[in-house]
Amino acid sequence: MNTPAFKKETFRDDYTFRNSPEAIRRFPFPFAEDEYMYSVNIEQHVSTNPGSVFEHAIDIDEHYIAECEDRRLTLERDPTRYIALPHMMDAQWDMVELIMESLSADYPQWFELTKNGDQWHWVNKPLEIDQTFTFGDTSTLPMEPFEYISRQVQGDWIIMDHRDDDLFADMGMVTSQADWSIAFDAGMSFKEWHGPVPQANEIGIFDRALKYLLHLQYGSPVRRLNWTMTVNPRLDTSPEEFPLWGPDNASVTPENVGEKVHLRVELQALFRLPRSNAIAFSVRGYLISLDELVTYPKWAKRLRRVLTNLHPDLSEYKGLDLYRQTVIDWLEPLEDGAELSLGTQPE
Repeated sequence: MNTPAFKKETFRDDYTFRNSPEAIRRFPFPFAEDEYMYSVNIEQHVSTNPGSVFEHAIDIDEHYIAECEDRRLTLERDPTRYIALPHMMDAQWDMVELIMESLSADYPQWFELTKNGDQWHWVNKPLEIDQTFTFGDTSTLPMEPFEYISRQVQGDWIIMDHRDDDLFADMGMVTSQADWSIAFDAGMSFKEWHGPVPQANEIGIFDRALKYLLHLQYGSPVRRLNWTMTVNPRLDTSPEEFPLWGPDNASVTPENVGEKVHLRVELQALFRLPRSNAIAFSVRGYLISLDELVTYPKWAKRLRRVLTNLHPDLSEYKGLDLYRQTVIDWLEPLEDGAELSLGTQPE
């Protein structure tokens, strides 16, 4: 992929976040058809489409430094966004290995990992980190292993312990979630955690997903896309911070909708971990304003059709009801009724 220039930008207060034309082009638009209903849509997490968000196991883009700084600010305000139950130490070291090996292999211009037995040397050039430590010895790192490495990667990570034929959310670094709380969900089983999803029990979707994930093999990660919308390019839309971002949902007008409303897409990947047998669930969020999205007419038309046909339960669950019709009306002049090709490609 082309080397991006890391941007100095904010995801709070003055909201200076913007996407370059290249970031718009590689945005993971989630709608392959003109209608949407919740689905698992899992596929193998293998390298596809050079330059896309699917090229590498862990995607690093132009927003890397700014997102890591936003995570630091959130943790400074609320340290409970990082949780690791005591029995998850093997999984912590699994995550150090997964992230360091992935980043150093896929982005050698920015990350370097040197191993001499248990003596590891890690260099993160964008964040100016140079760390020598003993793998497996927590005293040789400045903080717990998982917190240390998850502060150096984009997106949220939830680590699910596999026991009693179920998965439990026993560890997480969650600072950019779409209105859910790791502090509340810590220790929950897979179906308890996903309980609020509308019609999930009726269609049995999470029974099938859990059965599938319990058989996930090491070395064969999988991925899916999920989506919602958000007002202003804010990463931290957690329940804990609702007083800060909730009122924004009522601020959308026909005049500011293109700038304020953002499609928020999560690239979710799941990795079986070798020592702990836990499953790492990465939730990498991408934001794009409507002004940016409509630079590709196919995306504009398809988004309008999806929102027009969206089931009311899903609209309510995703928190879109206050401004969904405003978005539909704003997109209407771009709708010519043309038949759109299947797939998510922009053209």
